[in-house]
Amino acid sequence: MQNGPRTNTTFYQQRPAAPFAVPSTRWSPGASRPEPKHSQDAKKNYHRYLELARTETLNGNTVGAENYYQYAEHYYRSMSWDLKGT
Repeated sequence: MQNGPRTNTTFYQQRPAAPFAVPSTRWSPGASRPEPKHSQDAKKNYHRYLELARTETLNGNTVGAENYYQYAEHYYRSMSWDLKGT
């Protein structure tokens, strides 16, 4: 413990901007944007996690299998939501 006035010996220097930083561009309403492929990605991930869950089940790891089944359920719900939105 020190006696006397406290002095701040830590000096913070402002960092210079990164040389590789890309300037932000604004989106204009007339600009065309690519269509999202959420349902395709969700379907791929759904099948991938189901396969991982089945593999874990065959290996006897029920906790790991349940984890993968939960991920698969998430992507299943994402697929269902994407189909409702279109």
